[in-house]
Amino acid sequence: MLPTSPLDNPFHLEATCQQTNARVGQLVTDHGIVPTPIFMPVGTQGALKAMDHRSLRELDVPIILANTYHLYLRPGVETLSKMGGLHRFSTWDRPILTDSGGFQVFSLRDLRTMSQQGVEFRSHIDGSKHLFTPENVVDTQRAIGSDIFMLLDECTAYPADHDVARRSMDLTLHWAERGRARHLNTPFHYGHRQFQFGIGQGSVYPDLRRTCMSALVDMGFDGYAIGGLSVGEPSENMYEIVACSTEVMPEKSARYLMGVGTPENILRCIGLGVDMFDCVMPTRNARNGTLFTSTGRVNIKNATWKQRDEPIDANVGSASSRNYSLAYLRHLFNAGEILGLMLATEQNVALYRWLVKTAREKILEGTFRQWATETIDILNQPRT
Repeated sequence: MLPTSPLDNPFHLEATCQQTNARVGQLVTDHGIVPTPIFMPVGTQGALKAMDHRSLRELDVPIILANTYHLYLRPGVETLSKMGGLHRFSTWDRPILTDSGGFQVFSLRDLRTMSQQGVEFRSHIDGSKHLFTPENVVDTQRAIGSDIFMLLDECTAYPADHDVARRSMDLTLHWAERGRARHLNTPFHYGHRQFQFGIGQGSVYPDLRRTCMSALVDMGFDGYAIGGLSVGEPSENMYEIVACSTEVMPEKSARYLMGVGTPENILRCIGLGVDMFDCVMPTRNARNGTLFTSTGRVNIKNATWKQRDEPIDANVGSASSRNYSLAYLRHLFNAGEILGLMLATEQNVALYRWLVKTAREKILEGTFRQWATETIDILNQPRT
């Protein structure tokens, strides 16, 4: 086991955009280097729905996200430890980030109770009672073996008045101190380093966001995240909070916006200085028949595509997936074939991968702002 060191910094800043606050960097882990900006596909239970690891590698996806809450309940800490952690268990040999499970517990509402100690909740699977504390969430993520793990935080509901948001922020900071102490005083598992990111809260109030992020920076985390957004607030509030948060985040640390979002959200927030993103949108929308393509959105269930003998997307995707036509994909959805879900999921993950890879190239070229504006216009339109 390796000793824990607060001096390790996994993020290396390479370049910044002259016209915006967009950045290019590298997130260095023992399971590989992650170029930023980066979008992390969500593999909640250690797997992406309707997509295998081989396909992810073909698309050059360097990192995935898994969920602490779900993995804690099933298969459980004992099994994960016995199997040598999630990397070995799932055969995914690239970096993994795990969220704290705080958002999933937040979403249970009627099944959980918050306190200074932590959050008591009932399993959505069998109703059994459990307790998450800042300390045992760290222990669980040690057993999972993720390369980067997030603190237990309280995701503030929207809307919330200033006093409610402040109390929620104070609880998150109290938990952050305890979680950080646990991380610094326990060893890594499975012979690789594990980094810990703090999560800023404060709802839509810039003063609370700045206070929270400044306090987290003083605690000295390995990276910093903006949490509690994309929970119902208007988009302009989200962008305002991202902007005021990145002003406080250290320049030489990774900046992660949790649970966001659309291609437009991602490009606009890259321009505000965010390095890392995750969201269920590309995979969930794929299963519902909504495709993101480089020439506009597609509802594959529409009759428009019944006899369209053109590739799903000629510009992005694996070499094999580009051979399939829109007409064939529509047929698969109508026939209820699993292959339809697989191809749609691969397309959306490929589009998001292309989006951040191209954003990185454009930042380095100095043409990011114009390209992002033009790309947003294209991706927001329905494909014709």
